[in-house]
Amino acid sequence: MFDLLADKLLNFDIKRIAMPLFTDKTALITGATKGMGLAIAEKLAECGCNLLLSARNRESLETLKIRLEESNPDITVQYFACDFGDNEQLTKLIHWVEERILRVDILVNNVGIFRPVSLLNESDEDFDLQMQINYRTPHRLSRSVARSMCKNRKGHIFNISSIASREPVSSAATYTVTKYAVRGLTQVLRDEVRPYGIKVTEIIPGSTLTASWEGTTVPADQFILPTDIATAIVTCLQVSVGAHVDEIVIKPQYGNS
Repeated sequence: MFDLLADKLLNFDIKRIAMPLFTDKTALITGATKGMGLAIAEKLAECGCNLLLSARNRESLETLKIRLEESNPDITVQYFACDFGDNEQLTKLIHWVEERILRVDILVNNVGIFRPVSLLNESDEDFDLQMQINYRTPHRLSRSVARSMCKNRKGHIFNISSIASREPVSSAATYTVTKYAVRGLTQVLRDEVRPYGIKVTEIIPGSTLTASWEGTTVPADQFILPTDIATAIVTCLQVSVGAHVDEIVIKPQYGNS
């Protein structure tokens, strides 16, 4: 009896269970061609979710679109190349979504930039770029998409934050400030849209094994993986309508956060 149960658990297919929940759903993901954004796009595609992808490199987006549609023939993938450091390009993305897409069911504000610079040593350019990408982008996208979600009275917004929003990093001052701002954005937006049935969740990852750590001597087992974030999001999307996950903190099992 125990062996039979264990076998069922080992062969549990989250994609098969999730598929009906994601049919005809559309997710908008920023920073979708690398790291966490890529893992999230791949996981949602496997679950049958249509995708709107945005990142800076058009060729990478086209390659990803082709691969995801070939692997998941029941979904549609669209993309819009955008340099999130340029507020005018962000405006064009927002207009593209508003004019071309009838409904966004899931928004994943993932794009971000990390600059390891202390407050006294940073330049105005460092400050402006991080505020633009890490805060203004999720703020403006959330505001636009949430308005549409409120009309449909359903939807889920995920803001990818950082453990720096809980444990300040003085050697990355403005990065820390932007993540505190994302935390505040998540909380005030959640309160505003909750009466409309919209959910807003902050994802708070610790050190994650992405390209930003390339060349590090830190052992791989002291990081979480981008796929851990993707799995957390898919799991969060499967809770009942009456349940709300305010935040998910994911830290490495070993090493520092």
